[in-house]
Amino acid sequence: MPRHQRGNSSSGPAGGSQRQLRVGELIRHAISDILSQGGVHDDTLSGHIITVPEVRMSPDLKLATVYVMPLGGHDTDAVIAALAHNKKFLRGEVAHRVNLKFAPDLRFRADERFDEAERIEKLLRTPAVQKDLNHDSDDT
Repeated sequence: MPRHQRGNSSSGPAGGSQRQLRVGELIRHAISDILSQGGVHDDTLSGHIITVPEVRMSPDLKLATVYVMPLGGHDTDAVIAALAHNKKFLRGEVAHRVNLKFAPDLRFRADERFDEAERIEKLLRTPAVQKDLNHDSDDT
């Protein structure tokens, strides 16, 4: 009798399967260690402190999308270009540090969650929203 698999990750947790989340976290730690120890010899990367808040894995674990943000959000494009230029070295280092059957291909993207959170904060501080919030508290 054939073994049936569940649908894609839409039926599971928001970030993917438990294995995808676990492997993504292992890769995030490995890349953070490499960058914090100065393992990549690149002038652009050595001049920035880089945060790696998240790594998302594809269902087959062969592609890792690494979200990065330089401290202060300055020179984001230059940092991502430098990481993409050193992708081969970083992939090899990740392969040595994380025990997987295949070393995943790395893609680097800017983490835009900080910008989105700031946009929401600005919206909440607008006079129209404050008026509504004050109006609701007067009713209770």
